[in-house]
Amino acid sequence: MKINGNAIRPGNIIEHKGRLMRAVKLQQVKPGKGGAFAQIELKDIRDGTKMNERFRSDETVERVRLDQVDYQYLFADGEMLTFMNNDTFEQIELNSDLVGEPLPFLQENMQVTIELYEEEPISVSLPESVILEITEADAVVKGQTASSSYKPALLENGVKIMVPPHIAAGTKVVVNTADGTYMERAK
Repeated sequence: MKINGNAIRPGNIIEHKGRLMRAVKLQQVKPGKGGAFAQIELKDIRDGTKMNERFRSDETVERVRLDQVDYQYLFADGEMLTFMNNDTFEQIELNSDLVGEPLPFLQENMQVTIELYEEEPISVSLPESVILEITEADAVVKGQTASSSYKPALLENGVKIMVPPHIAAGTKVVVNTADGTYMERAK
């Protein structure tokens, strides 16, 4: 599907110079002379290289349509992760690089979405949030609770996050998988 250069949004997958690229950052630029353009940071889906490109509104690019399939995460074997298709029960093994930074938040039996391009898996998306237990948390310093301050805490998966002072070890919290930040106390 062809789209105008100014219609590209972060997260869109486009075909550019014969490669599949994901738009990461976007900035609309309106110079004093000449027409406006979009300055877009693109990341190659297959090898991870980044490039900056300018697209004018009259240019068209090919937006790639991806198939999204629901899978269940089963287990890890070194760098390889095994997933099962929820409909066909077929199992596939993928490299952990396809998950990216949210990898520490991947839990057994978690429902994930795998994006496919021409039957080839190109990315794994985790749910927006997960519930994890705090294993270690610093003690509250007296007088620190008056302002909105945070303290470091260690999650059961080994990731360090910042939590409000009232959160203690043993508390279950909701964590954003995209950036690894505290969202709220689990109910």
